Formats: sequence, structure tokens, C-alpha cells
Amino acid sequence: MNKIKRKRRTFTDDFKHQMVSSLYQHGKSRREIVAEYDLTPSALDRWITQASQSGSFKTKDNRSPQEQELIALRKELKQLRMENDILKQAALIIGRKSLS
Repeated sequence: MNKIKRKRRTFTDDFKHQMVSSLYQHGKSRREIVAEYDLTPSALDRWITQASQSGSFKTKDNRSPQEQELIALRKELKQLRMENDILKQAALIIGRKSLS
């Protein structure tokens, strides 16, 4: 069975809100919404979850505290590695100057 890869589309927050609030929460079935608006079931499910958890459709607003901490720690680690590399280079330069 060949599956045709769907072109990635983006939807506005207003559109997502309309799908969840105006249609899904007022009794229209997931199946009807997906068929009528040519959506993927996973996209609609994600919007429903996001609306119920945070009321926002932005990924950043729907991250768990652990995910936010992990992102912050990775950013800090990257910064510290860069600073460490700079200090190593500075130490090499100072070491060469003191030998001269």
C-alpha cells in the first residue's frame, strides 16, 4: 500500500481554536472535522490536548517543566563548552608568550 506523503501545512491559532472550540467542543465528531477540513487525526488530537492543558497552541507553552529544564540545561552546557574552549585558547596564547 503506497502512502502519498502529505505536504506540510501550517494553521493559524485562530483556525485551531475554531476547530477545537467551535466544532469539537460543541459536539462535532473528530472524524467529521478531520474529513471536512482535510486534517490529520494526530494534528486535531494535539490541538485538543493543547487547548485543554494550557489554552495555547504554541509548543513552548505546552512543554512540561522537565522539558523546559532540559532545554535550559542544554543551552547552558553549550555556553559553558564555548567559554571553556575560549579559556583553553587564551591559556595557550599566554603560555606561548611566557616562553618567549
